[in-house]
Amino acid sequence: MILIDGQKCEIESAKYQNLEEIFTTMVQEGYLDDRVVTDVLINSEPYSEIYPHQSEDIDLSEVQSIEVTTMATADMAIEITRELYKVVTLMVEGGKRVATLFRQADDAEALETYQDLLDVTRNFLGMIGLLRNEYSLKDHAAYVEAAEEMTNLFTEMTDVLENEDWILLADLLEYEFLPAAEKWKKVIAQLREDIRMAK
Repeated sequence: MILIDGQKCEIESAKYQNLEEIFTTMVQEGYLDDRVVTDVLINSEPYSEIYPHQSEDIDLSEVQSIEVTTMATADMAIEITRELYKVVTLMVEGGKRVATLFRQADDAEALETYQDLLDVTRNFLGMIGLLRNEYSLKDHAAYVEAAEEMTNLFTEMTDVLENEDWILLADLLEYEFLPAAEKWKKVIAQLREDIRMAK
């Protein structure tokens, strides 16, 4: 028996040899259009792949039931915006911590934490970009301003980092990065609204 979101699926498992063939058919026949798979249960046990295409190795003779749980892509995008809001808080806390470490002359720890902060910020901006491309047709002034400010700030911080002026870097983090990061909360709220409108 194959269930997708609690509904019996018309795919006849007897026609297939392995689990991968069933998953491929689900995609090809449109069962997962505009959906994101959140959980898979095989014989009522949680299933996830340890290596790519592991499902090819699962013979259907061992499978009595397949249950797939999904979420609408737009709903998942809204959930992601909620997480992005939390990431802004982490960026702000991280910026404060790095500034404090530089002021305490704990340069090694500060530089390591600063690199983590940059990685989180880059990933954050990348995800915002993906969501905007997928769902948002609007160029909100708040987004344009926040993106330009962050780009200019990254350039300035890179120059300061090369000069190893840790106190100036602490100042930039505290007095420019923190307010710049906070502005993304408004951008996320607008993005979430755009996603809701696109649903």
